[in-house]
Amino acid sequence: MTRILPVLTILLALLLFWYAMAVHMNAPWQNTLNNRAGLENVPFMDFAQQAWAQDKPVLPAPHQVVSEIWNATIALDITSRRSLAYHGWITLSATLLGFAFGTMLGIVLAVAIIHNDASDRSLMPWIIASQTIPILAVAPMVVVGLGAVGLTGLVPKALISMYLSFFPVVVGMVKGLRSPEAIQLDLLRTYDASPVQVFWKLRWPAAMPFLFASMKVGIAISLIGAVVAELSNASGGGLGVRLLTGSYNGQTIQIWAALFIAAGLAAVLVAIVGGAEKWVNGRMGARA
Repeated sequence: MTRILPVLTILLALLLFWYAMAVHMNAPWQNTLNNRAGLENVPFMDFAQQAWAQDKPVLPAPHQVVSEIWNATIALDITSRRSLAYHGWITLSATLLGFAFGTMLGIVLAVAIIHNDASDRSLMPWIIASQTIPILAVAPMVVVGLGAVGLTGLVPKALISMYLSFFPVVVGMVKGLRSPEAIQLDLLRTYDASPVQVFWKLRWPAAMPFLFASMKVGIAISLIGAVVAELSNASGGGLGVRLLTGSYNGQTIQIWAALFIAAGLAAVLVAIVGGAEKWVNGRMGARA
């Protein structure tokens, strides 16, 4: 209870602040509506309820977002293109595919970097430079370019996710694979261990905590990459498409619902990686 109480207190404070800001930000349009209807001197609570019930509010109230999530998930068939579950599955598929390829690419590059000085000097600067390019500029070029050669659907979105997720894995794995101390490496050399044995028996176990820490970051930004890629292709599905259509039509409640679904997906994915981290590190005797 002592752990839950602070969380509930912060959550309650955020909800109260959200409701207050909803009234403040929706007040100008509500005043316009009341003036058109000939309503004057509306009591504050009635005015607040009006502001919390607008169809296209500047800032939707929390209960409006919850209602939209319910109506767009539980109340709809999962195969409906209006369902957030349908769009969430498309985004999740692209995220997982891109994350898997990004993780594998990051591990391969990290192994090459620590075993070859030329790779370290040549690859690492370019890997760092690749992340200085704004993703909003890259995504449309990738989506349009691959679409021109017939690659559509999950592939362009997965590539954008991979582009974002491989970087933290490379950085984390390089640090992790180099984390063993010199005395540990010297000890294995006295045992006449081969480079392969040193890698699998010392470097790889030592890198596990770094790998999973990087994967937590990678899975979250992989989801961001998938959503950004979807913003460049309104004809497909995904949470990014829901955000885009909501923006075009002024459906702020739809936008916030899609944002919360995306945030929920990211939280679940990070939690899954965290659970895998505890299990793997526990089996290997490493510190999580």
